[in-house]
Amino acid sequence: MLAVYLIISAVLVGLDQWVKYLTVTNIQLGETKEFIPGFMSFTNLRNTGAAWSLLEGKMWFFYIVTVIVVAVVLYILVKNINGSKWFTVGLSLVLAGAVGNFIDRIRLGYVVDMFQTEFISFPIFNVADSVLVIGVICIFIYLILDEKAAKDGKNGAN
Repeated sequence: MLAVYLIISAVLVGLDQWVKYLTVTNIQLGETKEFIPGFMSFTNLRNTGAAWSLLEGKMWFFYIVTVIVVAVVLYILVKNINGSKWFTVGLSLVLAGAVGNFIDRIRLGYVVDMFQTEFISFPIFNVADSVLVIGVICIFIYLILDEKAAKDGKNGAN
């Protein structure tokens, strides 16, 4: 079963890298192309930090944190493979998001971002960012369901 979750992660990393490739080959750096009017556009942006350019230029920090996160997530996935689906899927998505952006940082020295929301002021993001956030949400759902199950006297969230 572990292989299924690792394949999910690998497919999402591939999707992230493919969308980034399409972005840099079809949109000039800094250029914006409307995608869904009033909702979302594509902007080719280089980001050397995190969201809102936090810790901009601190690549070694991101290298170290990513290696630690990937190691911990893989360890937990192996140890907890028969646990909650919410937790396992969440970990797989976090893994994919971390690896997707890590590839950019190692290969390019920055992360390619492209999705820009037009209905709310939000940092420009990419597939890896989205997958990572969804993974964290899945883990929170697991924690909420597990806490509720513990209060109800059940074995946990599945």
